Amino acid sequence: MEMIYQFRSKAGPDVIMLADLTQRIFAVLGRPLEPRGILTIEQLPTLVTALETAILKDLDERSKTSGEEGSEKLKLADRLGQRAYPFLELMKEAKDKGEPVMWGV
Repeated sequence: MEMIYQFRSKAGPDVIMLADLTQRIFAVLGRPLEPRGILTIEQLPTLVTALETAILKDLDERSKTSGEEGSEKLKLADRLGQRAYPFLELMKEAKDKGEPVMWGV
């Protein structure tokens, strides 16, 4: 059974993600993924920008893929923006409302 992570903040609804997506997002954020932790109010602006930048880069790389092989890759590939959107929104709401994001607690 794959591990799931539940992210909580007083700023918005909980976000639940499977480990593969969570690991991918945390790699983008440059943070180790631990069983529990906190994204502090001070860290959130930088983390939101990092994830938004990675999503835009992912979209840009997809738009450059052309031809039959490229369209097949697009269908199979994981769209980071689509999968990471709920987590990104939670981080934005937490940043705007001055609340941390926690998990594993």
